[in-house]
Amino acid sequence: MKKSSKIILLIVLIVIAVGLFFFLRAVFSGNLIVREYIFRIGNFELKWYSVMIATGILVSYFLARKRLSNYPIKPEDLDEGLFWGIIAGILGARIYYVAFNWSYYSMYPSEIWKIWHGGLAIHGAIFAVLLTLFIYSKVKGYFKFVHTTDLFTSVLPLGQAIGRWGNFFNYEAYGRPTMVPWKMFVPSEKRMPGFDVDRYFHPTFLYESMWNLGVFIFLFFYVEKRKKSYGETTALYLILYSIGRFWIESLRLDSLMAGQLRTAQIASLAMIVAGAIWYAYLLGQRKNDKSNGKNIDANKD
Repeated sequence: MKKSSKIILLIVLIVIAVGLFFFLRAVFSGNLIVREYIFRIGNFELKWYSVMIATGILVSYFLARKRLSNYPIKPEDLDEGLFWGIIAGILGARIYYVAFNWSYYSMYPSEIWKIWHGGLAIHGAIFAVLLTLFIYSKVKGYFKFVHTTDLFTSVLPLGQAIGRWGNFFNYEAYGRPTMVPWKMFVPSEKRMPGFDVDRYFHPTFLYESMWNLGVFIFLFFYVEKRKKSYGETTALYLILYSIGRFWIESLRLDSLMAGQLRTAQIASLAMIVAGAIWYAYLLGQRKNDKSNGKNIDANKD
């Protein structure tokens, strides 16, 4: 990229950042109330939530295509994998959400299929996509499961960071009442039961979006360029994303529950343990290869 292009890009980013700051300040103070939809035609509404999720998927997809030269995966198989991954992700996210809200859906079974009424859980989507990638890699045969998971998790945090802004327009996924300087105003009709008097809450959607953006930058621009074996990106994603999610979940008011426990925190702990074991195994394997005089970079083949 030419120096002039970099300067223009930097100026554009600064303008966007400044505009976003003043926009958020107006919304968080309650001076500006955002709506869930972009436009409405009759009974049809194009909702911000759908647009943000779709944007996150598309941006992640194009970044994955740019990174394909480092992976033994054909572009057409990436496209096909994306198709099956989207289907699996939606199904997994819905099944997970319904399972942990069964007391409600058992009474209203017709609501199970109405995903446009809300109710998707990211952990369900992640688990479903990982299972799909495992099956897909076995069916194709010429690339490994860790090839697909590293490519997937290197761009996934950015998609998550973008997708969280759908929660912003819905006034959901916010945290406990607070009076911190960056507190977020929530309209009375969007407040959780029992919090009618409270006006300002932790913007946990923003916390997670910023955390995911940091995880993406670290994995995509640092780990992916320096890793010695496939699987490192996946293991570090499981650890880093889950650390942030575990803490942020402790602030939220709308968590899915398994008895007295928050399901997202249980899932996060399981992912941290799995990621730590996986990463420790890769480090041990690297140490053994080094002591045996093997080429460490050969593990990336």
